[in-house]
Amino acid sequence: MATEATAASKFQDPDLRPVSQTPEFKPETAHDGLRFWQFMIAGSIAGSVEHMAMFPVDTIKTHMQALRPCPLKPVGIRQAFRSIIQKEGPSALYRGIWAMGLGAGPAHAVYFSFYEVSKKFLSGDSSSSNSAAAHAVSGVFATVSSDAVFTPMDMVKQRLQMGEGTYRGVWDCVRRVMREEGFGAFYASYRTTVLMNAPFTAVHFATYEAAKKALVEVSPERVGDEEGWLVHATAGAAAGGLAAAVTTPLDVVKTQLQCQGVCGCDRFTSSSISDVLKTIVKKDGYRGLLRGWLPRMLFHAPAAAICWSTYEGVKSFFQDFNGDPNTA
Repeated sequence: MATEATAASKFQDPDLRPVSQTPEFKPETAHDGLRFWQFMIAGSIAGSVEHMAMFPVDTIKTHMQALRPCPLKPVGIRQAFRSIIQKEGPSALYRGIWAMGLGAGPAHAVYFSFYEVSKKFLSGDSSSSNSAAAHAVSGVFATVSSDAVFTPMDMVKQRLQMGEGTYRGVWDCVRRVMREEGFGAFYASYRTTVLMNAPFTAVHFATYEAAKKALVEVSPERVGDEEGWLVHATAGAAAGGLAAAVTTPLDVVKTQLQCQGVCGCDRFTSSSISDVLKTIVKKDGYRGLLRGWLPRMLFHAPAAAICWSTYEGVKSFFQDFNGDPNTA
């Protein structure tokens, strides 16, 4: 017994006491029953489905927002649609869709994975997991990262949408832009895109999480349906529509920068947002800053509904695949 007591006293030496350490945050560890790469796959599928399904509406919006040298007249959705069909045929509505496909998948993989990891990191294990601020800040982190991936192909996509035969395809556009304008042309609108998408994403994610929570609370007897596609689709549509309406002026500026010099569109001496804003107001008045607001909302509301319901559906699949007890 004395020997055991002596041995035990050695482990009571203050110098030998274990030091508690704060667990290191590792993005690769499971969150919501998923791994980092599974969030990336879910986001990639959701983004691709969203943009492919709504591409014709995006083409109409791009045509409405492009700034031509001559004084502009108000262009409605019907006018833009009719003009595209009459001049180039129905296939013109899908010009540039391959550029969108090449950009949307990787960009949304980054987008959603960064959002989930940031939200987990900012929320921790506290009640702040339902904080609108945590969702908004996580959304901003996500968009800054994903825009760096998406902006080059978004520029190619919009030039092809406006091209009217100017480019033979995605790679022809890439080669010619690189040769004639340099690599910087692919990121001419990046600053504007981030300044637009940061508030867009903050509003989008905060609204989505709040709307989703509210929809569940409205029917407490159906709390089990929180993971249902209808809740995600409805919350996503509300979030997408609101965020799109708020950020339309910056989207117009982004379109001007990405389509400059194509089919008679104005070319700017710099990528300064203030210079582009002044040019738009001078040539088209303040209404020019709202060009394409309706098709933009008509794009983002259903697109967000498609995106969120697809994303949550793929997440649910992976949770079942991983045997996550939270989905049981």
